[in-house]
Formats: sequence, structure tokens, C-alpha cells
Amino acid sequence: MKKMLSAFLMLTFALFFSQEKKPMFWQDIQNFKKSDQENPPPKDAILLVGSSSFTKWTDVASYFPDKTIINRGFGGSRLTDLNYYANDLLNYKPKQIIIYCGENDFADNHKLKAKTVVERFKTFYQKIREKFPNIEVDYISIKYSPSREKLWPQMKEANNKIAAFMKKQPNAEFIDITKVMQDSNGNVRKDLFVEDMLHMTPEGYKLWTSVMNPYMK
Repeated sequence: MKKMLSAFLMLTFALFFSQEKKPMFWQDIQNFKKSDQENPPPKDAILLVGSSSFTKWTDVASYFPDKTIINRGFGGSRLTDLNYYANDLLNYKPKQIIIYCGENDFADNHKLKAKTVVERFKTFYQKIREKFPNIEVDYISIKYSPSREKLWPQMKEANNKIAAFMKKQPNAEFIDITKVMQDSNGNVRKDLFVEDMLHMTPEGYKLWTSVMNPYMK
């Protein structure tokens, strides 16, 4: 009886620690893999990669009815997560990759400097170019969520530096969605956000669509 109890406890501890070791967003990535096995993704699609602004855009295909889109936004991911899961996220054959990420990096560490986030982005961009030297790669600017107003100065600096970087890269664009989300006085429109003042309403996504459309291949 004692041997059986010991074996049970050892198995319980093993299962507990194996689950504890799983990195953040591990299950999201497994879900992508399962989905890809059940429904093989198309080639030459537009691949969206990034955080919750993409994750929650579940009906993105309806905003771009003439485009083939693979949405691989997951959780509240950071650029560090994109780098960690790069092999899984880039395991497709897209004709274009569009990235929205970086906002959560600042939210995760309020003392984080813009240059650190920019370097994280450059690392991910390099990972993309190692696998896809010639396809179009675009970065959507970090939006100014009202709930994160204290972080806007660093976000603005990161946007400016990433824009300058992308300007020097071939087949790359910086897509600025900050201006379209402002009112006539230059203030961020809070009506474009749901109650948490972080995630967007359909109207917010509609405005993003108007800015993104010219860049979509």
C-alpha cells in the first residue's frame, strides 16, 4: 500500500512540475499546431503575428474579404514571446507578414526603455528575414491605449525608432495607425475602445482596416 501511495505521489509531482515548466502561451501555440493539422493553412496568405489586438480580431477575414489571411495573434504576447516561438509562428509559406506587438512589453515592465523593445523587434525581424528574405514584412505601430497612458512616451519613442528602421529595409513598411485613432483635437478616441480601455471595438478595427488596406498584398 505504501509503495502504491509513493508511486502515486511521484506521478502527481511529476505531472505538476512538467506543467509548471511549460512557458507562457505554450497552449496557444499547441492550439495553432492542432488547427494547422486539421486544416492545413493556405500558401501565399497574409500572416498576422502578434498580441491581443490580433488575437481578438477573430473576424479579421470579413474586414479583408478579397485577401487570404492567417491570424496567429496569441494572448497578450510580447516581442519576447514572438522571438521564443519564432520557429512555430513562421512555419508557414506566406507572401506577407504583418506584425502587431510591443505594447505588452512596456506593460509587463513599466521601467522598460524604448531601445530595448526596438532591439526585441529587430531580433524578430531578423528571424523572419533568415527564413523569408524577400517577402513583404510590415509593422503596425503601437497604439496608444487610454489605460496605458503613462507608457505613451516610451511607446512613441519605440514607434519612431521602428519606423526609422523599417524605412531602411527592403520590402518593409511601418503602418501608422495612431493618427486615425485620434479626434480632431489630436486626442485618442476613447470610444474606439471597450470598457478596459485597452482592446478595441469593431469601429477601431474598421479604422485599422482603412489604413492597412493599401499595404495588403
